[in-house]
Amino acid sequence: MSRHETSPATVQPASNHRPNACCFCWCCCCSCSWNEDRERAWRASRETKLETIPNCEACSKPTPEEVRGWAQSFEKLMKSPAGRNVFREFLRTEYSEENMLFWLACEELKTECNKHTIDEKARMIYEDYISILSPKEVSLDSRVREVINRKMQEPSSHTFDDAQLQIYTLMHRDSYPRFLNSAIYKSLLHSLSRSSSES
Repeated sequence: MSRHETSPATVQPASNHRPNACCFCWCCCCSCSWNEDRERAWRASRETKLETIPNCEACSKPTPEEVRGWAQSFEKLMKSPAGRNVFREFLRTEYSEENMLFWLACEELKTECNKHTIDEKARMIYEDYISILSPKEVSLDSRVREVINRKMQEPSSHTFDDAQLQIYTLMHRDSYPRFLNSAIYKSLLHSLSRSSSES
C-alpha cells in the first residue's frame, strides 16, 4: 500500500467532529461539507491548533428576517453566530478565513481571567495569526505589530485589541460587500425564504 493510500487513516481522529455538525447542515458552513483534501492540507500546514475554536459555531437555523438583517449592517452579521458561520464559509472561498478565526480567538481571549490561560492562549494566537512564519498570518500594519510585540512581554486578555479592530475593519470594508453579492448569501436567503413561504 502506498504512503498516499494510508494518509486518510492518519487524519481519522479529526473527523470525530463530524457527527456533531452544529448547524444541522442547513448551510454550506458545516464541517461535514468541507472538502476532504483541503481539510487535510489545512491541518497539515498548521503548526499549532487553537483547540477552543470549533470548525463551526453552535447555532440554530436562522430565519429569513435574520438573514435579511445581515445586509443592513456588518455589526448585525457579526453579532449572529449563524451569520458568522455563513460569512466564515464565504471567507474560506476567498482564502481569508483566518481573519474570522483570529477575530473569534480574540473574542474568546477577552473572556479569560486566569493569568496562565491568558498567557497560553495569547501565545497560541500570536503563533497562529501574527507570526510571519504562520500559514494563517493575518494582514496587519507595522504599527499594530509593534504594539503586539511590546504587549507580548506581559500578555493580557486585551493584547490583540488593536489588531482585532484592524481585522474587523478589513472584513467590513473589503469582504462584507462582496459577501452580500455572493452566491452563498443569496442562495441561503432564497432557500430560507422559499421554505418559509411553503410552510
